[in-house]
Amino acid sequence: MTKEQVKAVLDRVLTWPSERQEDAAKVLMLMESQNESVYRLTDEQVEEVRRRRADPKARKLTLEEFNERLRRRLGE
Repeated sequence: MTKEQVKAVLDRVLTWPSERQEDAAKVLMLMESQNESVYRLTDEQVEEVRRRRADPKARKLTLEEFNERLRRRLGE
């Protein structure tokens, strides 16, 4: 996407109802804050996440199951 295209979209946002403009601003600020994070995945980690997400047979954990595994791993 070119800078002109981005500017055109942002200009259109200004014509939206105020609630939608607020939503757009929140999303953009969230995206911006993610750039400030010190946590980064390596390219290999990104590929592993993609591979696992693409697996239709992948087992999903409930939040309760995840928390239990985390407690066991932390030795609590």
